[in-house]
Amino acid sequence: MADEEPAETPPPKPRARRKPAAEPPKEAPPAKAEKVEEEVRVPKRAALAPERARLLSLRRTLDDRRPIFGRQAAHRYYRIGRDGAWRRPRGLQSKQRRHYGYRPRIVRIGYRSPAAVRGLAPNGFRPVIVRTPEDLDRLDPAREAAVIARTVGTRRRLTLEDAARQKGIHVLNPIATAERET
Repeated sequence: MADEEPAETPPPKPRARRKPAAEPPKEAPPAKAEKVEEEVRVPKRAALAPERARLLSLRRTLDDRRPIFGRQAAHRYYRIGRDGAWRRPRGLQSKQRRHYGYRPRIVRIGYRSPAAVRGLAPNGFRPVIVRTPEDLDRLDPAREAAVIARTVGTRRRLTLEDAARQKGIHVLNPIATAERET
């Protein structure tokens, strides 16, 4: 019996494939002449006075030069260094408090950015948190940009973004990409 050859197994049956669902015929995009509504252009940059624009570029260079303010012993303990939060060193013999050169820098007012552009987004807009379409009516499209609140769901977020685009308001945290922004 050991010399007997095993019976050949039949080849596996081919799986039946599903037929793809028939796609509806695609409609031709509407011609540009048919468009009745005029598109509102959403600005990418805020309308700033020349002095503010200069201060904004100065803030960028200051940001590059500003050191990373490390918390004392952040390298030693995970619970201290994980969030990057700054706490002033208060120890009597603290080398960081006494400004020893080999220790991380301490936060000081001299590292601050110019007051005229403090709080502005990098593109010059002042961010304003928006939760409802009525909040968009209070914004100045030339100087302020909308930041959609994090508690807003996707459906209302999309309607807010569409309403902002129609009013010419820049959205700083969009999920839908605008076709034309200038």
